Amino acid sequence: MSLTLEQLNAASLDEAAVMLDGLYEHSPWIVRAALAHRPFASLATLKHACAQVVTQGTRDQQLALIRAHPELAGKAMVSQSLTAESTGEQSRAGLTNCTPAEFETLQKLNADYNAKFGFPFILAVRGPRGTGLTRAQIIETFTRRLAHPSAFELAECLRNIHRIAEIRLNDKFGVEPVLGDLVWDWQEALAIYSDPGFKEKGQLTVTYLTDAHIQAAAFIAREMKACGFDEVATDAVGNVVGAYHGAARDAKRLLTGSHYDTVRNGGKYDGRLGIFTPMACVRELARGGRRLPFGIEVVAFSEEEGQRYKATFLSSGALTGAFDPSWLDQKDAQGIAMRDAMKAAGLPATLEAIRALRRDPARYLGFVEVHIEQGPVLNELDIPLGIVTSINGSVRLLCAVTGMASHAGTTPMDRRRDAAAAVAELVLYVERRAAQDGDSVGTVGILQVPGGSTNVVPGRCEFTLDLRAPTDAQRDALVHDVLHELHAICERRGVQAQTEEMMRAAAAPSAPAWQQRWERALQALGAPLHRLPSGAGHDAMKLHEVMPQAMLFVRGLNSGISHNPLESTSSDDIDLGVRAFQQLLEQLAQEKTT
Repeated sequence: MSLTLEQLNAASLDEAAVMLDGLYEHSPWIVRAALAHRPFASLATLKHACAQVVTQGTRDQQLALIRAHPELAGKAMVSQSLTAESTGEQSRAGLTNCTPAEFETLQKLNADYNAKFGFPFILAVRGPRGTGLTRAQIIETFTRRLAHPSAFELAECLRNIHRIAEIRLNDKFGVEPVLGDLVWDWQEALAIYSDPGFKEKGQLTVTYLTDAHIQAAAFIAREMKACGFDEVATDAVGNVVGAYHGAARDAKRLLTGSHYDTVRNGGKYDGRLGIFTPMACVRELARGGRRLPFGIEVVAFSEEEGQRYKATFLSSGALTGAFDPSWLDQKDAQGIAMRDAMKAAGLPATLEAIRALRRDPARYLGFVEVHIEQGPVLNELDIPLGIVTSINGSVRLLCAVTGMASHAGTTPMDRRRDAAAAVAELVLYVERRAAQDGDSVGTVGILQVPGGSTNVVPGRCEFTLDLRAPTDAQRDALVHDVLHELHAICERRGVQAQTEEMMRAAAAPSAPAWQQRWERALQALGAPLHRLPSGAGHDAMKLHEVMPQAMLFVRGLNSGISHNPLESTSSDDIDLGVRAFQQLLEQLAQEKTT
């Protein structure tokens, strides 16, 4: 018989502690402290309360919690002295059926890990989908995490402990993240399509209008039709557009979606999560035969990453009328013009067809986008969802400093005009200056000495600047200060600087009313509320130019890493994101009927 929140909230402290026994391995103090915050509005509230107890605990308490967990395939498993929960988890992952070689590898990893960190390796072996990691995945993760710094790894162990507790809590309450599992499985299925040269290596790369890109579009279109969308079509730039009519066919629509192209050797969730989340919501509406007072239009944007052609936001730009005609003549690395790639994909490749995609903002309520965070903030805070306050404005510059190349052995230190040393000084300044704002960021992503030699003082150093902030004014102040410092450094060192602005993107603050709708949606779910800016660019930036927009972030695992095969999230967090989207739809429906 599964527990209910009503039972938990009504029970005495001792009774409630018994109900949650085994949630945290041999550490009942966590549950007892969390229970002081009853009544819980949802399991999300309970999970967060437990995580907060651990965060607020002393380091000794946190270490004791980690050490209360058994080693994977360790002595406790061999002697059959694991708790019932740990026995089930290690068995499900196949750790009770290790080959002699796998068992020997795990024993060596356990010994090395304990020697380095002083506590056992903790991994939620049932994984982000809850169905169990393979032994190969466990060994791969174990090996990778051995390279982490100690403080980082302690935090990673605690995050995995919370994931273990989350799964155990689901078991106790008979909860399954059904919609989260659905979205997870869609993303796994879509990830089989990858460009040649990457697919063979097990890597995910889908660039604009390649065969893999066209196959991915076809998959999304098939699934949209299966979900019950009234109209599904691929448009003139390769966007897959699904429309679910409102109660009145000509009612205004809510526009939503994200991109399905990827960076090279990227992750499965960047962009794609924002396509499948609203698809799951439409599927539930269609299965219930329900129409809302407004329509829902989901756009799987064909291009956002700018990997094949230098035309970032090509597809969302087409919807706002910002498609640059010169893009059609751009050529990729193989010399194929975009126009020809479009024709090969069966698209019309005409400006007339592309310009016809421009949306009339008066026909839409606004644009919302769900996206994996692509950063560590939510992961570090143990919070599943985040409200985006603004998408950072950015400026990118291509820069060079020119000094004087000279002999490294014969040029005295006080006579040098070292271009690389000048740039090194600037790099450290960028780091300090961006940190002053708290939420500004500055990056020197490329740094090179052309034709450099070990025994030559660098005469030229080329580098890039990427400067971002939540508002244009804050971004512009950052750019001004960095360039001012660059020229001051150059003057002092007797070198010269050249800068060329390559890109300037305006910040996109969330529309207050739409941000508040997301906030109310999370409050209705009992989920913790956290607001944060987006440092990455999104399709929502383009739609912001013509209609109100607001975004919801879903926590990423592995420190929120993105543009990387390690990009991941859990089906529980995805499920919460889907339910938040459903809550937003319900709010809009109430607003339209009152």
